[in-house]
Amino acid sequence: MFTTGFSEWTWQNILIRIIVSLVIGIVIGIDRGVKRRGGGARTTITVCLGATMVMLLEQYLEEIYPERLDISRIAAQVISGVGFLGAGSILVSGHQIKGLTSAASIWTCACIGLAVGIGFVDGAVFLTVMWLAGVHMVPYIEDKVYKHSRYMTLYVEVEDGKAISNVSRQLKDSNCFIDSFYVDKPKAKGQHFQIVVTLRIQKKRNRDEFLHDLQRLKGVMSVDEI
Repeated sequence: MFTTGFSEWTWQNILIRIIVSLVIGIVIGIDRGVKRRGGGARTTITVCLGATMVMLLEQYLEEIYPERLDISRIAAQVISGVGFLGAGSILVSGHQIKGLTSAASIWTCACIGLAVGIGFVDGAVFLTVMWLAGVHMVPYIEDKVYKHSRYMTLYVEVEDGKAISNVSRQLKDSNCFIDSFYVDKPKAKGQHFQIVVTLRIQKKRNRDEFLHDLQRLKGVMSVDEI
């Protein structure tokens, strides 16, 4: 059975909810990052804590203003409106997406600002401290976890279409699980084909040796992990 003990409006429960939200955001973000999927831990932490603040703010309004629940309508409009503002900071470059954490930060800042504006200052301070701690702490956790990850995202430059076939054949011969494989054709004379591939290598395969084998293929100019 699910417990309702954490639903009571006490500062102990508020702090527990924020900490649990932080931990869950880290776990989900690292799981996505290990598989080289979009987002990352800093983004999931920011969104998870921001959503937690919204629900805490709603309960705070019920506790302080039990007969004025229409106040929450203004907050809802702010939250949805700021989402469009944050979307403007997301940039797509080739096959990479940048600005997700910035967009999530803008949204969470709006949630915290609403909490401060209504007088829920202590909760806003608690959440801000947890947010900053999580965002600065998670890169160290990611570095240690990703070292043992079998997933890799590679940026490969090759001379021509034949070299693309060589890379594809090498990946298949190595029994890699290919999650995505994108090829950008050169847009000007003198440029090379660009490959962005996300894959999972076998557990027994050494990452450095795998990259070295790709680099030695005929027609391959460079191989970088991104």
